[in-house]
Amino acid sequence: AEGLNLCTSGSATSCEECLLIHPKCAWCSKEDFGSTKSITSRCDFLQNLIANGCAGAIENPSSSISVVKNVPLSSKGSGQTHLDVTQITPQKVALNLRPGDRTSFRVQVRQVEDYPVDLYYLMDLSLSMNDDLDNIRNLGTKLAEEMRKLTSNFRLGFGSFVDKNISPFSYTAPRYQNNPCIGYKLFPSCVPSFGFRHLLSLTDKVDRFNEEVQKQKVSRNRDAPEGGFDAILQAAVCKEKIGWRKEASHLLVFTTDDVPHIALDGKLGGLVQPHDGQCHLNEANEYSASSQLDYPSLALLGEKLAENNIHLIFAVTKSHYILYKNFTTLIPGTTVEILHKDSKNIIELIVKAYNSIRSKVELTVWDSPEDIGLSFTATCQDGLSYPGLRKCGDLKIGDTVSFEVAVEARSCPAEDTAHTFTIKPAGFRDTLEVAVTYSCLCGCTGRAAPASGKCSGNGTYACGLCQCEPGYLGARCECEEGASGDLHHGLCREAEGKPLCSGRGECSCNQCLCYESEFGNIYGPFCECDDFSCARYKGVLCSGHGECHCGECKCHAGYIGDNCNCSTEMDSCVSSDGQMCSGRGACVCGKCQCTEPGAFGETCEKCPTCPGVCSTKRDCIECKLFNSGRLADNQTCQKHCKDEIITTVDVLETDDPNAVLCAYPVNNCVMKFTYLELPSGKSNLTVLKEPACSSAPSAVTIVLAVIGSVVLIGIILLALWKLLVTIHDRREFDRFQSERSRARYEMASNPLYRKPISTHNVEFTFNKLNKSYNGTVD
Repeated sequence: AEGLNLCTSGSATSCEECLLIHPKCAWCSKEDFGSTKSITSRCDFLQNLIANGCAGAIENPSSSISVVKNVPLSSKGSGQTHLDVTQITPQKVALNLRPGDRTSFRVQVRQVEDYPVDLYYLMDLSLSMNDDLDNIRNLGTKLAEEMRKLTSNFRLGFGSFVDKNISPFSYTAPRYQNNPCIGYKLFPSCVPSFGFRHLLSLTDKVDRFNEEVQKQKVSRNRDAPEGGFDAILQAAVCKEKIGWRKEASHLLVFTTDDVPHIALDGKLGGLVQPHDGQCHLNEANEYSASSQLDYPSLALLGEKLAENNIHLIFAVTKSHYILYKNFTTLIPGTTVEILHKDSKNIIELIVKAYNSIRSKVELTVWDSPEDIGLSFTATCQDGLSYPGLRKCGDLKIGDTVSFEVAVEARSCPAEDTAHTFTIKPAGFRDTLEVAVTYSCLCGCTGRAAPASGKCSGNGTYACGLCQCEPGYLGARCECEEGASGDLHHGLCREAEGKPLCSGRGECSCNQCLCYESEFGNIYGPFCECDDFSCARYKGVLCSGHGECHCGECKCHAGYIGDNCNCSTEMDSCVSSDGQMCSGRGACVCGKCQCTEPGAFGETCEKCPTCPGVCSTKRDCIECKLFNSGRLADNQTCQKHCKDEIITTVDVLETDDPNAVLCAYPVNNCVMKFTYLELPSGKSNLTVLKEPACSSAPSAVTIVLAVIGSVVLIGIILLALWKLLVTIHDRREFDRFQSERSRARYEMASNPLYRKPISTHNVEFTFNKLNKSYNGTVD
């Protein structure tokens, strides 16, 4: 194999250290194997040790499994002896694990037919549930009829709860002691508040259930939340009083119309002691620690329900469904159903929940050791394997499912340590017990010889090596520490003038003893090598794809380079069309470097601006929508077009600036589409449902269009002529007005103007009264 040998580079100094390096490493215990200067050569891959002549003296333990108990699965539940019913196989397995060596075994689970059922009905009797109480008075008979359709062995029990009878949860004033409803006009009479009251142990006499229900009366508490979790815990842990059978399926139906009090709420009433998870029912079958212990936590509820194999069914009103749905994720094996406000659907609800519980199988693990790694692979009814899954659903009664359980020890615990853990389906009484021992010691270690002559009498010979006593050194413990070492320091220098043991160790008994380093191992005949002084990439030694060996990265297969950061694999560069980097780039170190402008993506497959992209998208449209084109073969289409999201529309929107518009001809029509590259790496293609087609115009249409065009042009020309004439006339008139306003003479001084009246002067002389006058007559 290429790259560094993990076994030989691990510097193992003993067989046990060699086994911890890797599950494929083996140790040679042969005395004369390898050189006395090298310890790690004894730790190698099995094939290498055999090739080097160590056959017959190899320590290479492996993980093993043995089935201790394997009773076949039962097919029917209600038989003569219910304890003989088996729903899981095998029932006991023993594992012997070598660290890192994974082993696996198969578990089968079957929900057998006609399995006995114990159902305990736990009801909220606060005042708001009064109408519900009226509707369940004959519940026992009807429920038994329905459940007997599913099982011939059915038992029914009954209990009720309200809340802790202390302030501030209930009315505690003296006037409310006997009737907390005093002064409440809508319901003036009710019974005192109580925490939990067990009324009827599990029985097949359903008439007794009806009788107990008819005796019940509601109570009244002060705050909205109820003390239902107290009641659930007592119903789960008080097995003898409730009457849970070991050989039956346990159903606990919890009905309420409000939220529950949870852990730490009790501090409001001065209750600081956490719940102890024990049964506290007194002789009157009432919860006696209601006023001493806090409400239980969800974790405690889940633990006790699982311990007693109880399926909890929350039957709650619609307004609180979400809250209780969240509770089911925190309490394994729990379901929730919506209860009508008057509880009329309770029988339908219980049957539905029971069928839901019986339709799934989920494995749980109890007391798993910290140094054990577990992984599951489920094989459900469809025959497919689901790695990492430990549950199957949609099962029918009598179906068998299997799970592959892989187990691996991460380390070696103390010597002679053994662990046991349990695998069980949630809600089942059947379990698989797994006993684990560890194979961490080599067989040759048990044959160790103290003060062996092979070790000069100064050490223990084990697994081909000498383990020297304190003060002695050497492959055969032949040297004393510090004795005559200075005479042979030259044997500890790599070359003349070099420091002793490369300055990273001490020379003792002609051998270099390398210093320990917090960064890694220092090794070599002259301490010249280490496993941490190599090139790094992004802070990781040899990029995580190689091993540091004596200052040089020894790359794993498929990687090259000084720091092993360059992959030689080119498969990741091949695009869906079979081209290297889609023909738009080069594959460098296992990744495409796009050279085409605008190209991007893992294989440069995205390129909105590249020529030919529209034709590529067209092929996907034709094969996916119309099953035509060159990619019409379904497998080819799925391979090449797996990243294309195609949407058909009646009208194509082209206003997105990031979308590219494409078109291609189809039977004298044009198919248009747009595509947009998404951040996820996929392409969003929006395609017209039908190609855009245009019909040829008729001759009449053409003639009319020509005539209309001529007339329109004539009208436009006439309008233009009229406009020009109008503009010219207006300019001439404006010029005339301007010249007129600039005239220098008045209208009266016009030489061509004549007044209509003229005046003439006549000279005359006359006598009057013998006087002479001269004058003018007008």
